[in-house]
Amino acid sequence: MKEIVYIYHTNDVHSHFKHWPKIAHLLREKRKEHTQKNEHVLIFDIGDFVDRVHPITEATNGKANVHLLNDIPYDAVTIGNNEGITLPHEHLNTLYEQATFSVLVANLFYPNGERPPWLKPYVLFKLGNVRLAVIGLTVPFQKFYELLGWRVEDPFAILKEILSELKGKADVIVLLSHLGINEDEKIAQLFPEVSLILGGHTHHLFENGKMIGSTLLCGAGKFGRYVGGVKLMIDSEQKKVDKEAFVIPVSNLVDECQETKRTLRRFKQESEVILSEPIVYLPHDLALDWFAPSPFASLLAEALNEWCEGDVAMVNAGVLLEPLQKGIVTKKDLHRICPHPINPCKVYLRGSELKEVVLQANTEKMKRLEIKGFGFRGKVMGQMVYDRLQIETEILSDGSEHIRRIFVDHEPLQEQKLYAVATIDMFTFGHLYPEIYRATKKTYYMPEMLRDLLEWKLKELYGC
Repeated sequence: MKEIVYIYHTNDVHSHFKHWPKIAHLLREKRKEHTQKNEHVLIFDIGDFVDRVHPITEATNGKANVHLLNDIPYDAVTIGNNEGITLPHEHLNTLYEQATFSVLVANLFYPNGERPPWLKPYVLFKLGNVRLAVIGLTVPFQKFYELLGWRVEDPFAILKEILSELKGKADVIVLLSHLGINEDEKIAQLFPEVSLILGGHTHHLFENGKMIGSTLLCGAGKFGRYVGGVKLMIDSEQKKVDKEAFVIPVSNLVDECQETKRTLRRFKQESEVILSEPIVYLPHDLALDWFAPSPFASLLAEALNEWCEGDVAMVNAGVLLEPLQKGIVTKKDLHRICPHPINPCKVYLRGSELKEVVLQANTEKMKRLEIKGFGFRGKVMGQMVYDRLQIETEILSDGSEHIRRIFVDHEPLQEQKLYAVATIDMFTFGHLYPEIYRATKKTYYMPEMLRDLLEWKLKELYGC
């Protein structure tokens, strides 16, 4: 006898709740529809459902997100890096206290090697005469997890152990993978016993899935623009699994869940109250200019330098989205102005390397660069702002600006000297500034984000 199993999956929603009432209506209707047909249905999220860019998530430390998943209800989730390394330890450790679904992360542990009580490596579903195992894995950003009091292991080694443990216990194996498409493809090649990989992290979209050997790979894009779906036709006697993948564009949906809309309105009101907590009274405006020196950007650079105890500091003005107005400053203001999950860090650069970074940052191309990813939630890079580093420029005949000399504390930059540069972690993740990316010595400061440094500096300057 064949069992029909429908799986619906979301990934990388990143607290984009705009489409959530439509998604909620769709998933509830699909569960009802398949149940009436005696078909099995499972609903999974593949991580990064939580993102502190949204005021509701920021105010509730992600617990409102869990409430939304409960309401569908989801059957299991894994976590992404936004759950794992943008929440302080105690907030992740209590995030799923009220969850009615299984949290699956096979490669996350306490530092002593024990698994937290709120998560499981896998779960077994008995669907008619079929045993379906679902495993969860998350991207192993080891250094960041360690700084937050966690231990994250190599997903491939852990998966090998889990698959050995599941031998003879499951007819079908499904992987919830917040590892990214490249890792998913490797898993399909190395572990053909995994029938289905539901992927996330790299925001890939497979409208009809992608077959690698006998493994079907799926991905539903990002921000809740699609809901992914898979139809499994399982013959446990013949050991045969037929698979079909599809996606549902949420923009094509009309119906919304009114209960979900009311819940989101309530959460919005509650978050406004929580984030209205006053921080300081600002006696004057802090102006901001993305493309010229400005007081607010300079204050952030100064705060970075003090926090990280650097020789110099550098931060792009584009991380501040608005100026700060005279009057009472609240947590909501700082979250609106600086919503990024970006942490301070310190890198060590030779003077010659620092010079290359300064020269590159001073180009119009870099100032006007529109970027996405690396935690950045703004629009453009903006001008690089420095603390304790000065540049002397001249205007060339073609109107372009040329850097003549660079100073540190008003002394000429020494090309062979090693400088401690306080900056932001996003510069260490990609190749925006190769010298920073390649730096061998880096110190990350967590769980503090840039808005936490702003709060600390404002209290220092203007607090009672």
